[in-house]
Amino acid sequence: MNNLLKFLLILAFFGQSCKSSYDKIRTSGDAPLVLKAANQYYAKKNYLKAQTLYELIISSFKGQKESEDIYFNFAYCHYYLSEFELSSHLFKNFSNTFVNSPKREEALFMSNYAIYKTSPNYKLDQSGTEKAIEGFQSFVNEFPESSRVKDCNEKIDELRSKLETKAFEQGKLYYNVKSYQACLTTLDNLMVDFPETKNHREIRFLKAKANYEWAVNSIFEKQKERFLSTVELTNQFLKKYPSGKFVQDIKEIRKQALSKSNNPLYDRYQNASSGN
Repeated sequence: MNNLLKFLLILAFFGQSCKSSYDKIRTSGDAPLVLKAANQYYAKKNYLKAQTLYELIISSFKGQKESEDIYFNFAYCHYYLSEFELSSHLFKNFSNTFVNSPKREEALFMSNYAIYKTSPNYKLDQSGTEKAIEGFQSFVNEFPESSRVKDCNEKIDELRSKLETKAFEQGKLYYNVKSYQACLTTLDNLMVDFPETKNHREIRFLKAKANYEWAVNSIFEKQKERFLSTVELTNQFLKKYPSGKFVQDIKEIRKQALSKSNNPLYDRYQNASSGN
């Protein structure tokens, strides 16, 4: 038998021994032994084995002093295994169950932080993002003196920025597919929901463009009113931004909207309608 084969057999033997030790503990039914092993695996960051063992005994220690640490570590195991939604649920349950625990603040923070980890790219559904914002804000309200408040506020700003980006891109998409009224509604809501946005200039420019195109594509009796509202939007833009980016484009939109709003056919139509 060559040396390499001997070495592989030795490795296999010790590997099997280790596996057998874990399996023996797992199937032993000895709760204190399982807990000791679970804590050891947890300390060594072997969260999969620790999670498996904690799950076996979590009900066995219910109501006992060990229960708090077991549940807390169990929640963290799921977090470290990237099972964020489940870990969030477990941390939340911990905070509701162990209301006097010194770990309750951390558990509540982690409940929200785990949801934060699920927040996807802005192009996808943002229900998790909204839930995380709500959770972080609730944490700040409950623990205003916590050292974690700064982190919560930073995460809230980050998540709100993602929601803002989604709304802005949605508005631009509506414009590109010629859904001008939807574009205007989206941009109006964006400015209400995110008054601190850094995109004010471009949003106002896009609103003027969308309003102009909406007027052009409206039924005849609605056109003059919408061209005039376009002029008002361009006036507001120029008052706020008299120079710089988009100014020449805005002036051209204003010129075109004014010209079209002065179409004498609008007044004739109005007079004819009044006569009827």
